[in-house]
Amino acid sequence: MEQEILRIENLYFNYSDASVLRDVNFTLHKGDFLGIIGANGAGKSTLIKIILKILPYSQGKITLFGQDLSRFKDNYKIGYVSQKANSFNSDFPATVKEVVMANLYSRKGLFRRYTREDYEKLRIVLDKVGMSGFENKLIGKLSGGQQQRIFIARALISEPELLLMDEPTVGVDAKSVRQIMDIITDLNNQGMTIIMTNHDTPELVKVSGKLLIFCEHGNGEFVSRNNLTMEQINDIFAGRRTHHHA
Repeated sequence: MEQEILRIENLYFNYSDASVLRDVNFTLHKGDFLGIIGANGAGKSTLIKIILKILPYSQGKITLFGQDLSRFKDNYKIGYVSQKANSFNSDFPATVKEVVMANLYSRKGLFRRYTREDYEKLRIVLDKVGMSGFENKLIGKLSGGQQQRIFIARALISEPELLLMDEPTVGVDAKSVRQIMDIITDLNNQGMTIIMTNHDTPELVKVSGKLLIFCEHGNGEFVSRNNLTMEQINDIFAGRRTHHHA
């Protein structure tokens, strides 16, 4: 039996004046790759923020690693990569090593010294994202694509079992997009469970095994990519997605 990672049942979320998510239902198991697609403002980032407990939901049930979300405390099991590359301050005086290893604090406590094992973890994650040898470079001096690969390494160093990625390829050049998508696909092939939103819908449909499709009203339709018809795919890319209950 595959391990259940995340279950969402009858999820609703409202901003003060509008319903953003309505009756969202899906289950993910270890090794799944869920692509979340839909128009801007359809609720893609909102869903990720709810799973991260950044936003409170108004109705429904979320179970993470078998625990109710409200009681879930093992935050190191979740890695998060946001749209950082676009908004990073290039004068920030931190090295790659400092940025990546800061994410070990949640498990170490603030004043524990780094160990040889920690430095080995740093070496492994930088290797995974193709950034070996950059440990002592200033993060602000890297290109947008390189920075984003460092932020993926930062998410990976706590050895998460679920990786949430909110448009990780925004604002990076085409070659970097390819590299980042290859890294993400490799992680998934090694058994990492991934949830990802992306403005590049065709690219995301190509790599995801499962899709959550939001129409403008926040109804989420959960489908296996293998079950998508060509007509549905064309509708998604044309922004003409009609709702069928998940």
